Amino acid sequence: MKAIRIAEYGGSDTLVMADVAAPEPGGGEALIKIAYAGVNFIDVYMRSGVFRKLDTYPNKLPFTPGMEGAGTVEAVGSGVDAVAAGDTVAYCLAVGGYAEYATVPAWKLVRIPDGVPLDIATALQLQGMTAHYLTHSLFPLAEGHTCLIHAGAGGMGQLAIQLAKMRGAEVIVTVGSEEKAEIARERGADHAILYRDVDFAGAVLEITGGAGADVVYDSVGKDTIAGSLKCLKPRGMLSNNGNASGPIGALDPLDLAEAGSVFFTRPHLASYIATPEECNRRADDLHRLYLEGRLTVTIDRELPLSMAKAAHDAIEGRLSKGKILLKT
Repeated sequence: MKAIRIAEYGGSDTLVMADVAAPEPGGGEALIKIAYAGVNFIDVYMRSGVFRKLDTYPNKLPFTPGMEGAGTVEAVGSGVDAVAAGDTVAYCLAVGGYAEYATVPAWKLVRIPDGVPLDIATALQLQGMTAHYLTHSLFPLAEGHTCLIHAGAGGMGQLAIQLAKMRGAEVIVTVGSEEKAEIARERGADHAILYRDVDFAGAVLEITGGAGADVVYDSVGKDTIAGSLKCLKPRGMLSNNGNASGPIGALDPLDLAEAGSVFFTRPHLASYIATPEECNRRADDLHRLYLEGRLTVTIDRELPLSMAKAAHDAIEGRLSKGKILLKT
């Protein structure tokens, strides 16, 4: 089969198309014929080596990247009865998706209901699940809350805006251009701040009358984390759920005290879809909202598997305005 391989950690030029043997499902696994592989920043972290030592998302060179996909069950290993050959499924947090076939722990698979296209189902996995747990579980938003979502025009950002509005929150976003600001407003954002033009922390404080945000969802990291701390309410929550601009480095606990005794977390999606029941509950909720016409999912572009490098360049260059997919 065709697959993208990484032989050494580094830049996007380490992504190389290769001919490799198709995998076979082991006990508890299913073999998936991949239709779409999602492209996410977690793939960049793995490719560059940022996640090389993590136990939660293990990867050992050489490997096939890709932590999200959708397609058809080709075969199942021993002990698998939740899915069968021919089922249409999606999944996330199983490495190996940049390929024509991938083996996935069967418990991570979710069935795709009729009416949800494969490309949409893929986008609702890693980015959709992340937006869901951030707004529903990590800090359960409700009427009267104000949240700040960085990168509001990205794939996860657009979904998080919509889910936050459904829960009654006031939504402030940061974006890099007026075009992206308009995208965020179309998804329901109450305020869009062009972070390159103004001090976003000051803008958030002005919008909230000096009160600050109840929660900041910061997927950018190094470039924004200091400002994110400044614009929180006392005892607010800062979630560093991504490192698009690079890891934040050391954070002095006294900075949290000085910011108003705020809470700080660096969550993993894996902790919020840790069981089949939780995984399916989130997926079912997202599928339902899409089928009801209440959740818009934006596909920025579809590229052939051979263009994995271009896909990584696009998300690292902050060029995406929605989900980027690789089509096998």
